[in-house]
Amino acid sequence: MPWRAREAVGYAALLVTSFKRVTGRALLEGDLPPFDLAERLFHHPQPLVSHGTEADPVFRYGNAAALALWQMGWHDFTRLPSRQSAQPDPDIQSDRAALLARALQTGWVADYSGIRISAKGQRFRISDTILWTVTDAQGARHGQAALIGSAVML
Repeated sequence: MPWRAREAVGYAALLVTSFKRVTGRALLEGDLPPFDLAERLFHHPQPLVSHGTEADPVFRYGNAAALALWQMGWHDFTRLPSRQSAQPDPDIQSDRAALLARALQTGWVADYSGIRISAKGQRFRISDTILWTVTDAQGARHGQAALIGSAVML
């Protein structure tokens, strides 16, 4: 299981703590040891994705629900530039870039919705999505993450 890798366990803790710090809400309930936290986050029922800080950010995390939605395994998903998860239409890409910039500026954005596309070309609408900037306790930025409230295949 990919969530068992040391880097994934550490990043899962960062996702949970940064979500709480930015939104004031708990992503997972309880004070869990790192390995248990990583397992629960990976099996969380809501899709959760995160990309890094590269100029063209690449996904660095997707839980089981997100991997199923994007119809990809961990290995391929964590090599995918996140912009490729949205349709290549210039207007959609522009809206996506503006949203990411706004979340970077404000820390988080709630109630986002948009169309995404799976590896097999299946389009789906995400909604009630919380997008936040992933930071550590010192304020260093590690990327951005999205907790998807609902997803409907089109």
